[in-house]
Amino acid sequence: MQEQPKLKDLLEFPCQFSFKVMGYAKPELPDLILEVIQRHAPGSYSPKITPSGKGTYNAVSVTITATSIEQVETLYKELGEIEIVRVVL
Repeated sequence: MQEQPKLKDLLEFPCQFSFKVMGYAKPELPDLILEVIQRHAPGSYSPKITPSGKGTYNAVSVTITATSIEQVETLYKELGEIEIVRVVL
């Protein structure tokens, strides 16, 4: 049985990497997400915000220029720790 390739084996750094963060539809959600991203990947971002059908949640998509797998993993972890965030894809 062949082992599935790991994320780090599929990416060549630096590269464009998109995070999609699902959280409660609160006005501060994009700012909280950008605060974490700026800490690890400073830059100028314009997040794309898509509300859920019922408007309870927002999906915030941000694309960064990732420089290492450690940076990507740290961002997944810290974005997931934001209190009003439910899922990071």
